Parts: sequence; structure tokens; C-alpha cells
Amino acid sequence: MNTGYAAVNGLKMYYEVHGDGTAGQPPLVLLPGGVLTIELSFGAVLPALATGRQVIVTELQGHGRTADIDRDMSMTAFAGDVAGLLGHLGVAQGEQADVFGFSLGGGVALQLALDYPELVGRLIVASVGYNSDGTHPEIMDPAQWATSTRMPTAEDFEQMRAAYQRVAPDPGHFDEFRAHTGQAAGSMSWTPAELGRIGAPTLLIFGDHDFIKLEHAVGMSELISGAQLAVLPGATHMDVLRRADLMIPLIRGFLGR
Repeated sequence: MNTGYAAVNGLKMYYEVHGDGTAGQPPLVLLPGGVLTIELSFGAVLPALATGRQVIVTELQGHGRTADIDRDMSMTAFAGDVAGLLGHLGVAQGEQADVFGFSLGGGVALQLALDYPELVGRLIVASVGYNSDGTHPEIMDPAQWATSTRMPTAEDFEQMRAAYQRVAPDPGHFDEFRAHTGQAAGSMSWTPAELGRIGAPTLLIFGDHDFIKLEHAVGMSELISGAQLAVLPGATHMDVLRRADLMIPLIRGFLGR
């Protein structure tokens, strides 16, 4: 594994490069979920995904080892950061990358495919809808979080805090950072026409007990031309990337392994 920081749009953006790409496939870019580190998002699937191919994984503005800056968080800004990172790593000058984003990272992956279509080969988007109407009402109402079976548990939230404090440049910034990410979540909205412009082959993945309504997931798959849809049984939002037994075959099959 190689690690480093790229100077991108005022960020000191942390990244890791796993695997060696000996199979001749394009690199796979992984974009973690909101408030999550690389390890919390992809720890269960990263070793298998990096077998026989190069995997690039990064932490977005304010997340994990990438310090927050005085800048609005938005899908457009995040997508520009990822494009800048790929340019830093030489991907923009060569072959396309496949992109896999989870939750907030899934929104960034969608925006990257819209804003920088020349960079995206195949696209995997997990556990994100295209507007707030697709989200279960309890996820939008903090008063219901304590009783919701879809929300991350208290243990999940403690793991997020502990992971951040372990690696962040400013470990005491967690509460401010978490509030800042709410701004990014508010920018996660796309029109049907925008989804219709996505030209990359696309796989959408949701848990059957996810934040997103299943009818919304189906509608999203119909708006993106040729998109494939997978629904994981017995999976909440946080379970999706923990189900390596289901995710690895899905991802490998879609990417052509």
C-alpha cells in the first residue's frame, strides 16, 4: 500500500493506493460514506477488491486524515476534488477509472460521472437516492432517530467518533465536522434529466432496510440508462458494506472480473 496527500483545491487530500493492477484493468476509486473513514467504510471489502487490480481510496474534505477547510461542502466541490486527485495520480492523462461510492461518497460518484464523464469508466453507487423524497421520513426527523431501526446505532456513532479521533489532523473537531457534513447532504439532489445524462454503465446497490425507499431505488434505476439494480437482503444502511459475502461477487461481476 502506498499513501500520500495531494494538494487539490485548497485541500491536503489523503489517499491510499492498494494492489498493483497486474490484471490490466482500470483502477477502481473508492469514495467512503459521510463521517466515515476509509476503514469504517471499506474495511470488509477492500482487501478482496485490491486483489489483482489497483484500488485508489480517498477521504473527502474534513473526513478522516483530510483536514477540513473553510469551504462549503457540496457534491460539486467534492467531485472536483476527486477529479483533481485523479489528475495528481495520472489517471486524467491515461485510462478511465471505475468509481464506487457509498452513501455520501455515492453522491460524489454520481456528480463525478456528470461533471467529468471522461474520467469514469464503470460506476457503482450504493445507498444514495437522487432527492430527499426518496428517503424514509424517519431518517429526516432527528426526533425518530433513537427508535429507528434504519439509523446507525449508538455503537456505530461511537465507532465514527473513535475512528475520526484516531486519525484526524484535529481530533477535537469531530462535532463541528459532523455538523458541516449536513451541508453536503443537503446538496445531494439531481433531476431526472441529469440522471438521464449519465453514460457510464451503472450498478445501484441498496439494502432492503436502507435509508432509501425501494420504490425510489427502482425509479432511479429506470432513469439511468441501462442501470442495474441490486437489493441486499437483511441489510440496513450501515450493513451494506459489511456484507462482503454479497458485495464482492456483485462488484466483481459488474466490473468484469
